[in-house]
Amino acid sequence: MTNAVTVSPPSCRHCAEPLTFVVADLGQTPIANDYLDVQDLSKPEPKYPLRAYMCRSCRLVQLEDFVQPGHIFAAHYAYQSSMSDSWLDHARVYANQMASEMHLGPKSHIVEIASNDGYLLQYFKALGIPVTGIEPASEVARIAREKRGVPTIETFFGEAEARKLQQSIGPADLMAANNVLAHVPKINDFVAGFRELLKPDGVATFEFPHLLNLLEQCQFDTIYHEHYSYLSLKALEPIFALAQLRAFDAEELKTHGGSLRLYVCHREAKFTETSQLQALRAKEINAGLDTDAPYAAFAAKTVRIKEELGKLLHDLKNQEKTIAAYGAPAKGNTLLNYCEIGIDLIDFTVDRAPSKQGKYLPGSHIPILHPDSIAERKPDYILILPWNLKSEITEQFSFISEWSGRFILPIPTPQILEWSGNGN
Repeated sequence: MTNAVTVSPPSCRHCAEPLTFVVADLGQTPIANDYLDVQDLSKPEPKYPLRAYMCRSCRLVQLEDFVQPGHIFAAHYAYQSSMSDSWLDHARVYANQMASEMHLGPKSHIVEIASNDGYLLQYFKALGIPVTGIEPASEVARIAREKRGVPTIETFFGEAEARKLQQSIGPADLMAANNVLAHVPKINDFVAGFRELLKPDGVATFEFPHLLNLLEQCQFDTIYHEHYSYLSLKALEPIFALAQLRAFDAEELKTHGGSLRLYVCHREAKFTETSQLQALRAKEINAGLDTDAPYAAFAAKTVRIKEELGKLLHDLKNQEKTIAAYGAPAKGNTLLNYCEIGIDLIDFTVDRAPSKQGKYLPGSHIPILHPDSIAERKPDYILILPWNLKSEITEQFSFISEWSGRFILPIPTPQILEWSGNGN
């Protein structure tokens, strides 16, 4: 008699219920930010299942933990927030807004979790407000300290670490967590850290791409191993409650293809729940985020985009057109690998980050060059991988019209952008 092996389904990282509902299966892919050197191209690349589940109990959409943060956010972690001008503008506006609304000054203390290269805290520092960055990736933490003078502690954040920080740097009036909540596998422990470090009347803000936009606009490329969770107010309110915190206000933002900013405080704090938060809660319910329907429809949309984008690029290649790409974002690597797009279709990509230039995209092995290569090589088409920065990129490279160059947008529908009198 053969011994049977029973494989249990993964369990929810918040409520521990079994995960059986698959939202998207994007196959086996490399780690999205594991950029390759030329000597790596001939070596086997580690690949892991990229499968998103939805917990039918708490509605948290999530991946399994195939790769731990210590590998993803290691010393060579290449992403630098300050490489996007529009993101810097977003950070500056936020800093001025919060400093004014919360009356922050020299006696206040601001802590950002996952502070990256100091892109945000530099603006609070310029206002004379004491800041501390918490950033586990040593290279970007070094840039924050040396280039922007932002005090940065290299550590992973969680409940135990927050207790230590409370003793070493003191509590925070304002804690910012921009595009990090999706990056933590132990989400309950991470959120509990805010309870420990936040002053009794303090405010924490969390920004993250809104799950509702991911589903409705089929932003499947935002699914990659670095993003352990895909977030909504519906899924987060129980997580905040477990940590004795609560959301009291919300804003819908245009960043990253449509994001939320939630304002969070201690459960017993004085802040009154706003009509904006109530409207957001109702919007998610009206969209069916508490049902299976929007999650079930998602997989078919991803297949449609894969087929349409592949056909578009192959047709252009058959017409002997040259195609480049802009950017080397993690989302672009999910897109290219899932859609099976490589150097047979894309000649090269360009990126402003010096840490990425001279390397190759994981999986597709497309070379990453300096942005000047666009003017030098004059490609007929440029595929915009960070499609959320479409306006910034099309304006920056509007000169491709000089040789009748065109832009291609992959999400939510693959299309060649038309030129207008003021650009795209």
